[in-house]
Amino acid sequence: MAIVSYPYLPSQHDHWLANLPPPKHSIGTSKHYWNYHITSLGLTQNFLTGSYYHDRYLFSNSTQRILGISSTYSPSLVPSRAPDQQILINTATAFLQGLYPPSADAETISNGSSIRNPLGGYQYVSVHADEASDEDMVWLKGTDQCPAYTAAAAEYSKSAEFAELLESTRRFYGGFKEALKGVWDYTNPATNLTYANAYDIFDLLNVASIHNASTANLTTPTQLAQLRTLADGHEFALTYNSSNPARSIGGKTFIAMVLSQLNNTVATQGQQGKFSLMAGSYNTFQAFFALANLTAAKEDFFGLPGYASTMAFELFTEKNTSTFPSNVADLNVRFLFRNGTEQGPLMAYPLFGGQSLSMSWADFKAEMSKRSISTVEEWCKECKSTVDFCAKFQAQPHTNAVVEKKGVSNVVAGVAGAMVMLGIVLVLGVVFLLVRRAVVGKKRRVTVARDKEGSLGS
Repeated sequence: MAIVSYPYLPSQHDHWLANLPPPKHSIGTSKHYWNYHITSLGLTQNFLTGSYYHDRYLFSNSTQRILGISSTYSPSLVPSRAPDQQILINTATAFLQGLYPPSADAETISNGSSIRNPLGGYQYVSVHADEASDEDMVWLKGTDQCPAYTAAAAEYSKSAEFAELLESTRRFYGGFKEALKGVWDYTNPATNLTYANAYDIFDLLNVASIHNASTANLTTPTQLAQLRTLADGHEFALTYNSSNPARSIGGKTFIAMVLSQLNNTVATQGQQGKFSLMAGSYNTFQAFFALANLTAAKEDFFGLPGYASTMAFELFTEKNTSTFPSNVADLNVRFLFRNGTEQGPLMAYPLFGGQSLSMSWADFKAEMSKRSISTVEEWCKECKSTVDFCAKFQAQPHTNAVVEKKGVSNVVAGVAGAMVMLGIVLVLGVVFLLVRRAVVGKKRRVTVARDKEGSLGS
């Protein structure tokens, strides 16, 4: 079946092999609070995003339908995973509910009766959760339990750029004392109500503007836009710096996961799955944006992705075929991004500073490999981590022949396989609210961050 990727023109010679999309978690309560959770609005966002992917890749009449994909859910064919955090697990679950809506399929039992699933044919989806003690957690949360990342990120607060923004925005942030008077952390504006907490302040006020009618009028759209712009720059600085590569460790492990999944799909001729889902957080998105030099394609990639955003990696062929190509030279990959649920269709963007919206599988594999941390042992050493599963590498630092280098697990590889099946979509979901980007002031802040913290092209 011919599959066409927007903004490509319809062609009878584009065939989807697999699709791998990662969704960003959606609107939730503020991350400031320990018991933050995804809201009904957030769940609806992810459900609608999943429905969009269903219509694009699973709907029987879609020109972009993945070759051989089933409309009946199977966890082995549509592997899904998330860190063991309820908000991310719920994000992935809501997405899958949209991807696989209730089915009319029924089972016939011995007396001849036909029985459908409860709730009108509900398809029971499942999400694999990676616990913090599990070494597979590094692929989606590569910055957790990583001292090298923590130290590298802390360096930003010592930079001239940070000092300049801290002082120049002090009065602006101080103006939100009344709006945040009920939050005990910000009772002393001089100490905490500053650019140093740019994301937390934006998150609190943004969520309040959407969910709390009594406080929604305490901030104006212009103020929220400026808070968003400042949070954009602050968070990007924590995930990328050309002279401090440890800040991008989370992006490097994520790249390894994507590449492993696609590798597995290619190696199995697309038999390991056709669609893979991974739920993650905005810092994973931002680190990948920087490492893949997507900021050269569009300045918006310097900013925070919107709630329920998704990025997709599609493996396809231009050959007119009804089977998985036997020659890997016939395989191509393209990257697509959808910023939230109200931003239109998936859009293709060139990777690695190139001009073309797609690239050969061989070139994609080579470029991704350059930017990845591909084994748990490598992660342990790069992070200088003392987490329990790193002990075996620390105990035998010079015995690589004895201690196996642990790469992306078979479970993860299976997820990756979903990408290559003539329509592989890797969806990485993000959990935070989308406020429409402000144009005013955006480019000025982005330019400062880029010039002072290092060019992405370097």
